[in-house]
Amino acid sequence: MSHRLASFKGPSTPTSSPAQQRQPTSAPPSPSRQTESTYHRKTRTLLQELRSLTETWDDLVLIDGLKAAKSLVDTRTDLDNALSITPNRLPRSRVVGPKLEIMDTRTAELDTVITKLERQFRKMSTVIENLEALVIDAHKNKGSAWVQQEALWVTWSLEKFATSISELLVPYHRSLENHKALVDILRFHSVSFEDSRDAVASWAQQPWLEDSGWDAKWEDICAAEVDRWSTSR
Repeated sequence: MSHRLASFKGPSTPTSSPAQQRQPTSAPPSPSRQTESTYHRKTRTLLQELRSLTETWDDLVLIDGLKAAKSLVDTRTDLDNALSITPNRLPRSRVVGPKLEIMDTRTAELDTVITKLERQFRKMSTVIENLEALVIDAHKNKGSAWVQQEALWVTWSLEKFATSISELLVPYHRSLENHKALVDILRFHSVSFEDSRDAVASWAQQPWLEDSGWDAKWEDICAAEVDRWSTSR
């Protein structure tokens, strides 16, 4: 017997207090994970979806749209400069034709950006409608006190999340209408360089989102009020 134990290089005699040897146990889950319900998880998921939609919005405006707008203005300026130095006796179609083709392409690209922004806005509206529906469902299953007074994670209740986030649609709708108006300015070849420059600057600044867009307000709110927000990307 002792020979067999020795072959495993283990102790040949038991310890004096075998009851003191306990198997390690895993750490208990954090309180937030213990109390998280389907409503917590769905709220976080919907807020994450909104964040993603606003990020795509900015990509459309600041990458695709801004590139097309700048190219349109630059091409129009190049055409004006080329025409100013082209002798009247030479056919101008050789200069005008290729430039007009580029300008028409850039205008079509701006129209495509507007279409995609409209789609993003509809998706944002749907997410907020889903969050409002979640509140209605929670009223039925958890009671009005839980929905209105109980902190979902830190201090904000489910109802406060739903009613406050709906305000996000206002600046994005105004921004959408502003971008449509700017495209209408830029599409006319007779627009002055100064007006074109101002339109491109307004396009890039997105003034309606400067103080009320997602990055200006909601990212900080979610970082403070939503459990595990920083690790949810």
